[in-house]
Amino acid sequence: MSQITSATVNAMARPNTQKQRRSELVEATLQAGSAHGLRSLSLTDVAKRAGLTRGALLYYFDDLDALLVEAHRAGTERYCDQRDEAVAVQTSYAAKLRTAIDAGLPSGPDDTLMRLLYEFDFMSGTSELHDELVRKMYLRQLATYRAILGDGHASGEFAVRGDLDQAAMNLVALEDAYGLHIVGGNSLITVDAARTAMLGFCEQIGCGVAKDAAAERD
Repeated sequence: MSQITSATVNAMARPNTQKQRRSELVEATLQAGSAHGLRSLSLTDVAKRAGLTRGALLYYFDDLDALLVEAHRAGTERYCDQRDEAVAVQTSYAAKLRTAIDAGLPSGPDDTLMRLLYEFDFMSGTSELHDELVRKMYLRQLATYRAILGDGHASGEFAVRGDLDQAAMNLVALEDAYGLHIVGGNSLITVDAARTAMLGFCEQIGCGVAKDAAAERD
């Protein structure tokens, strides 16, 4: 049997250590981006947040753009994964639709993750990777609504009027438009007002979310 040396152990552990450190740096980027805004964010800001030197940070990422791409990817996955998990545990399609709407809208003007995701959207066009991530998030938003509407219609719980794909597209468009106003601080569009408007649209296209909500309260 060959002897396992300390150097071998360190070599085996190193990939996991690097992965953990990269994950921590991505989280530090999200936090620093929330504090400083993406337009003025620097490697030094991220390094300070992570408790590292700027040189040490460059050991894990080539430059700020590479770090921002990973932060964009992480933010998108966190938002989409958490919403899909919340939707999945609901037992009725009306509850799934309400949950998707609630989770898709910002919690308020100070919702740091949502504000960052909108900032990342404005970076589309600066690189193919950012463009790809913006498209990926849109497709996941679309897939979430399309699945709820389609499955709810097939089950008979909904009676969706018009084209299902267009209905899902409209829900994504409403979600993004209202969300941008909310994180932008437009006092005329509150979270409650946006939620009510989106639920009203659902009723108009044949998804009885209000009736289901009343039944649950009873």
